[in-house]
Amino acid sequence: MNHRLNLRKLAAAAVLVLSGTMLAASPAHAANIATNPGFESDLTGWTCSASAGATAVSSPVHGGSKALQATPAGSDTARCQQTVSVKPSSSYSLSAWVRGGYVFLGVLGTGTTDQSTWTSSPSAYAQLSRTFTTGPSTTSVTIYVNSWYGQGAYQADDFVLDGEAGQGQPPAAPAGLTSASTRTSAVLNWTASAGATGYNVYRDGAKVATATGTTYTETPPQGNYTYQVSAVNAAGESPRSNQVSVVIGNDTPPPPAVPTGLTATVGGANVALSWNASSNATGYNVYRDGVKVGSPTTTAYTDTPAAGTHTYQVSAVNPTGESARSGPVSATVGGDQSGSLPKRVLVGYLHASFANGSGYIRMADVPNEWNVINLAFGEPTSVTSGDIRFQQCPVAECPGVEPEADFIAGIRAKQALGKKVLISIGGQNGQVQLTTAAARDKFVQSVSAIIDRYGLDGLDIDFEGHSLYLNQGDTNLAAPTTPVIVNLISALKTLKARYGAKFVLTMAPETFFVQLGYQFYGPGANGSADQRAGSYLPVIHAMRNDLTLLHVQDYNSGPITGLDNQYHTMGTHDFHVAMTDMLLAGFPIAGNPNNVFPALRPEQVAIGLPAAAYAGNGFTTVAEVQKAFDCLAKGTNCGPYKPRGVYPNLRGLMTWSINWDKYNSFEFSRNHRAYLNGLG
Repeated sequence: MNHRLNLRKLAAAAVLVLSGTMLAASPAHAANIATNPGFESDLTGWTCSASAGATAVSSPVHGGSKALQATPAGSDTARCQQTVSVKPSSSYSLSAWVRGGYVFLGVLGTGTTDQSTWTSSPSAYAQLSRTFTTGPSTTSVTIYVNSWYGQGAYQADDFVLDGEAGQGQPPAAPAGLTSASTRTSAVLNWTASAGATGYNVYRDGAKVATATGTTYTETPPQGNYTYQVSAVNAAGESPRSNQVSVVIGNDTPPPPAVPTGLTATVGGANVALSWNASSNATGYNVYRDGVKVGSPTTTAYTDTPAAGTHTYQVSAVNPTGESARSGPVSATVGGDQSGSLPKRVLVGYLHASFANGSGYIRMADVPNEWNVINLAFGEPTSVTSGDIRFQQCPVAECPGVEPEADFIAGIRAKQALGKKVLISIGGQNGQVQLTTAAARDKFVQSVSAIIDRYGLDGLDIDFEGHSLYLNQGDTNLAAPTTPVIVNLISALKTLKARYGAKFVLTMAPETFFVQLGYQFYGPGANGSADQRAGSYLPVIHAMRNDLTLLHVQDYNSGPITGLDNQYHTMGTHDFHVAMTDMLLAGFPIAGNPNNVFPALRPEQVAIGLPAAAYAGNGFTTVAEVQKAFDCLAKGTNCGPYKPRGVYPNLRGLMTWSINWDKYNSFEFSRNHRAYLNGLG
């Protein structure tokens, strides 16, 4: 949320992504169309000058197991380059990690303005990056790296050319290959690869079939087999997918036994299930009220259902099939973590510490349509200090600002009407990285001081930019290891424990940090993707039992792939339906069925929107917003995207901001308050 925007910048704000992380017109690729970007396949795909002595070395490297090393000789700058197919009139970003006395990174043949940059970093890797746009007839560009005359050896690693692949580029390897089997057949399924016209199916390393869709069934002889799939188009064949195993025929184990000893223990909003292991089982299915809700591989599972009494059963599975279900057990859980909020809520951010052209609003003058008022923003003294400070907007910037005593009195008046007033931490300019335990503890202390000083109801986490990220190898949703993630979770749990059940906790991540996790999670296997992709997911997952509301910003976003594996673009009701459905249905992270982000409860979810066209890219009209809510909550007015369910308890709407809504004659709050009230 760009809270520093002024009126003179409104025209620019209409075309720029306010979070500063991507262009709104470009998809959130987090992809890499460069060949062999980390030199893991030696110099495959690269051409280096003859006297450079170029080679792939195992040390020093930035990521993976290899890096490029080349040495200038005489008048040779030791250039290595590759030509990549691109699309005309398209935006791209180029980056690489380099090490050496003088190292240059650049791109040629763009058809517009060729770009280059350099650095001197002889003892450690440093990242170089440039962006460029291709000309209307450009179909390929050449990316390069080189040193300078008389310099020693340099190293380069982890190139990223982020953008849409052009014609002539082989597709990416299919993701998410899964298998199932009967006594006679093997059934394969995988995720479609962009640009693919077909797929090759490999059994035990040998090609056995081609397919035009993303599923394949065959009846091989009895035995044990491994399968892989590759994608093809006119330009060539992708690398092969992950490998899966299948057992066919007499070697197939018998079906597993029915699980016994199922127990259910209630703790807060959680139901902890456990049971005895079943012979021949490779996994289990958990059923709540007759509907499958989980597929653990161990004999324990924790569920977070809606309030009420629920019946649970468990079955065992293996490649042969599924057992009968166990005997049922019942569990009763209390209400949600709503902090006594009404069934339908409007959440708005109040510009309390700054002005940006929309006008200052005194706390006492905030309209009654709003149920949750987020004070924007608390910001750190430095990125890694964890020391959060909040102060009212200075008089020089906000001439109408009220004295602190009146501000606090205004908060009390809103609370007396049942409103919740929270401190929102972060925003576009408030980068918060809790890299150490000391920063974590300072975060808890300083946020508590703000809450106590103003008598607030809770906390909103609006971390943007580079606040959250995942280190390479941090792939387990339920057990993150990256310090900024682990320390934030610990801090939030401490704050929740300190203030108790009435503490309101909300989050406002961007789609890049949540729904993009369906495709990309952190830096990926080779470390070349954006390490921020999906990085909010482990925080949301860890706090799901204490989370009052998640309102993802469905704006300032590139196109995002939904559960239908199609890109959806902001500004339409279909985008909001697809993005919200992902939260309410759950999804496999980066296509991995063994690493699933479970569904949130509908009462924990609100849709995040800009209040007006000048408040953020992706403004959606009142009619389109209400069509989206109808589709999700009532199953009517749906467009091309069909949600996986109907969610009558969907909580409400969030907007940036209360100030921009007033500037726009209260169009957002008055229309949507009346609509939500009409839903009951």
